[in-house]
Amino acid sequence: MATTMVDMCAYAGTGNVLKIQHLLHVCSEHHEHSDKEEKKDDKKEDKDKEKINVDLSSQQAVAVLGIALIAMGEDIGADMAFRMFGYLLRYGEPVIRRAVPLALGLISVSNPKINILETLSKFSHDSDPEVAHNAIFAMGVVGAGTNNARLAAMLRQLAQYHAKDPNNLFMVRIAQGLAHLGKGTLTLCPYHSDRQLMNPVAVGGLLAALIAFLDVKNIILGKSHYMLYFLVPAMQPRMLVTFDESLRPLPVPVRVGQAVDVVGQAGKPKTITGFQTHTTPVLLAHGERAELAGDEYIPLTPIIEGFVILRKNPDFDG
Repeated sequence: MATTMVDMCAYAGTGNVLKIQHLLHVCSEHHEHSDKEEKKDDKKEDKDKEKINVDLSSQQAVAVLGIALIAMGEDIGADMAFRMFGYLLRYGEPVIRRAVPLALGLISVSNPKINILETLSKFSHDSDPEVAHNAIFAMGVVGAGTNNARLAAMLRQLAQYHAKDPNNLFMVRIAQGLAHLGKGTLTLCPYHSDRQLMNPVAVGGLLAALIAFLDVKNIILGKSHYMLYFLVPAMQPRMLVTFDESLRPLPVPVRVGQAVDVVGQAGKPKTITGFQTHTTPVLLAHGERAELAGDEYIPLTPIIEGFVILRKNPDFDG
């Protein structure tokens, strides 16, 4: 288990296909439990075999999270991982099924895609309570800080459905809190600088919280619910605020639209599409990019997100 975890952390966000293939191979192995074997006189041997089984099953759970951790770096890899998780949910061991909702949350942090939300919504009513707990929490991670109306409606419906079950209701309340993180001004997304750079501390915090959920009954629903605080390093503001050189807030018009990948294109291609013009401060959703609407100010950073200092353009004729 430990070697798998170190291995997957080394390749976090790289999209390395061979590593994903290796982890899928780990998930495909079938381990017989020692209960099915004949009873032997030597009790020590039995104990050792049980330990080996536990380790191997926990390794599979960690491998499922590893697939998501490696594939989260780019969209095509995340879509392919989503399809693989569908197969693991159908044909995998119970341990794997419990880890898959968490992995679905990890490939789409603060990005509430409808297909992922629908899948998680389906498994939030699963007969295995641990799958249901993990699916509800993953819904919170997927919609963290987005104020997504569809997700909020799903969670309200779940709160009514699980009104008599305190454990599931606790999970629903956590997910609702995550969905409205900072009243919609914060995000858990570990990528910054136009999703080009990964924040390793944020990914570590997310991963620590998700690994605690692999044994949700004894850790999160037991006495160690404070493990949820591991999400805090991943929280960061998703607003764009502009300042002048004296660090006073400076409202300026900006265009906000869907980011377009313009790497390697000649000339000055459009970097956003379908934009709307707002005045700062503005909130940037997942996959959105902002650019200044006028030439009056020059940003001191090439990437406009977070806190940006603007300088007056000396060549501007107002």
